[in-house]
Amino acid sequence: MPDLTGPPGQAAAGPSLLRRAVRWETGLALVVVLIGVIGAGVSSQFFSSGNIFYLCLSSGEIAIMALPMTLIIISGEIDLSVASTLGMSSAVLGLLWSKGWPMPAIVAVLLVLGVVAGAINGLLVTRLGLPSLAVTIGTLALYRGVASIVLGANTVSNFPAGYTSIGINPIPHTDLSWSVGIFIVLAVIFGVVLHYTSAGRSIYAMGASAEAALFAGIRVRRIKTMLFIVSGVVCSLAGVLYTFRLSTAVQTNGLGLELDVVAIVLVGGVSIFGGTGSMIGVVLGVLAFDGIQNALFLTNFNQEATGVVIGLLLLVSVFVPNMAAFSSRGRQLLARRRRTWPMSQAPAGGTDAGP
Repeated sequence: MPDLTGPPGQAAAGPSLLRRAVRWETGLALVVVLIGVIGAGVSSQFFSSGNIFYLCLSSGEIAIMALPMTLIIISGEIDLSVASTLGMSSAVLGLLWSKGWPMPAIVAVLLVLGVVAGAINGLLVTRLGLPSLAVTIGTLALYRGVASIVLGANTVSNFPAGYTSIGINPIPHTDLSWSVGIFIVLAVIFGVVLHYTSAGRSIYAMGASAEAALFAGIRVRRIKTMLFIVSGVVCSLAGVLYTFRLSTAVQTNGLGLELDVVAIVLVGGVSIFGGTGSMIGVVLGVLAFDGIQNALFLTNFNQEATGVVIGLLLLVSVFVPNMAAFSSRGRQLLARRRRTWPMSQAPAGGTDAGP
């Protein structure tokens, strides 16, 4: 039996340490290590510099888009238009470059485009009270349609090597791509905002209960609108990096990447119901998600079946962190049925009082 007669601080230290030890991030870190061990076992190329650089190239833009998605989901919303915003940005970049615009002016236009795209999502959600899932499914199709109209069937690929080298050359003296370097910097910024500022505390409060946050004086609508705008800007810049990496602007750039972004965030321990999650968990989620995909690629796994793996990861990442909530809801439902069961079995005419 543990000693419960000591000072309160000592009594609470054990459970607190245990809770920290079994956090989702701790388990995810062990999974990342396990993936590394298995990956090295199935292929000697897993930790080679070439494979690491390839992994960085293929995951940089997705990881960047996962950062604003993290804040949005913690706040209790979701943005499924991230990949379409990337594609629209890429298409506009190609169009303006083909018209002879200088690249700095194009990037400035794309920043404004990201603000507009994010503001449309944010205002529809916060001002009209529409569900973010429905809104961003609609803008997913809308922004992809804009990309189709802007660029059509055309392909623009005559970008100067000075720009395309950003997408294909590593950061000097490292095996990291520029997109991953940008992700690391942004992850630190987003992490500081989320965990060490009043804005971050407001985001957690909104995700836990938007109504309670509103009564606490938090400007829920303004903060959520800003989160969608930040998402639009970041995804627009990811579109620039994506275009430079492929050296090609085409209307289908980024098609279907929104599922990967959501999967990374949820694998990282962010609750789909909002209110919980951490930036460290999302960074580990990036490592786990990309590590699994890369290990499967090196083992000649059927790439068309990777959707099965992504789907399983999504289901596990939604179910496991919320097992307690699901169990509590199940007990409540069972108790409610038990309370109503005797009433449903009673005779329709009541009890017989006498002969």
